[in-house]
Amino acid sequence: MYCTADAEVEKLRQQIKIYVDNARDNELKLRHFQEQELQFIKSAGLEQLLETFFVDYRQRFRHDAVSLLLLDPNYEVRRILDNLGIEQQRYPDLHFGDNPDMLHSMFGRRLRPLLGANQPLYSKQLFIGQARPPVSIAALPLVRQTRLIGCFNIGSLKARRYTENSATDFLQRMAGIFAVCFENAINNEKIKLLGLLDPLTGVHNRRYFDQRLAEEVSLSLRQHKPLSCLFLDIDHFKAFNDNYGHQVGDRVLQEVASVIKSQMRLSDVLGRFGGEEFAILLTNTAEKEALEIAERIRHSIEAHRLELNDHSLNITLSAGCSTLDAQQKQQYHDGLGDQLIAAADTALYTSKEGGRNQVSFRVLEAATEDPEIKD
Repeated sequence: MYCTADAEVEKLRQQIKIYVDNARDNELKLRHFQEQELQFIKSAGLEQLLETFFVDYRQRFRHDAVSLLLLDPNYEVRRILDNLGIEQQRYPDLHFGDNPDMLHSMFGRRLRPLLGANQPLYSKQLFIGQARPPVSIAALPLVRQTRLIGCFNIGSLKARRYTENSATDFLQRMAGIFAVCFENAINNEKIKLLGLLDPLTGVHNRRYFDQRLAEEVSLSLRQHKPLSCLFLDIDHFKAFNDNYGHQVGDRVLQEVASVIKSQMRLSDVLGRFGGEEFAILLTNTAEKEALEIAERIRHSIEAHRLELNDHSLNITLSAGCSTLDAQQKQQYHDGLGDQLIAAADTALYTSKEGGRNQVSFRVLEAATEDPEIKD
């Protein structure tokens, strides 16, 4: 009887120890999650938030793989990243989707997390390019105001790390906090951009263009890659205002800006330089390709028609181009951005004097030399 009682007491002690150990583990886990949540909340902007997720979060929890898949059908987030100078290859596990159907099929109507092994299709779609694809995943929907905006994904090389019966309370809470932080970061970047956008055309203004000009020239020098500049001016713009009124003139500016944007790459920088002038920076673009882009824009404007109530307006523009040659830029001095703009502007006037609706190129030479013009 006595031995039986001792055995029962020992069994009870072992159970209590297990409960205490589990409680300590949960307390430690909770502390780790709270610390990570605080790091997300404290992130100063979108760049730091992404850095915190892809570096700090992965290291803190020793995850084999993490990824984000964001729905971005209008390229809004990708343009913001581009404006921040964040190249997509910096975060190879940051992916974008245009269609929410895959995520809705993955999470179901109630948007429940996807857990477990034996998910080769989703694992491949969520962890693109992984040398060793995860065999067990936890994919959590990112939701803001009932709207699915993406998913927060964790992968493990251990098949039983995540199972369908795994508790997800902590993970779901963290994904929810990340979604709020991400939305706030995007909204803050939009607010910043409002001060750098031309309110009439919606393209960047002169202030933004000047900032990016300095950055892109510096990047071109470091990476030994060419940088081209296009200067575009709407032909006979004053006639639109004089003959049809300033409202039509505003419509012309808006239409031209829209057509130009449709011909640009995500890496290009477009700004309204003033009045009816627009300027474009073409990164990693040499003379031949820059002239092809300028001609494509010119042709697109010429083919476009501005439809008014009782008639249709033809619009043309003249363009000037210059290139910072990667092979020659060691000859240049400070103020290189100004020289690039001035050369493109001079080429623009060559197009104007030559009859308008054409593209001209001006060679950007060393500061001590007098550039030549070629059409």
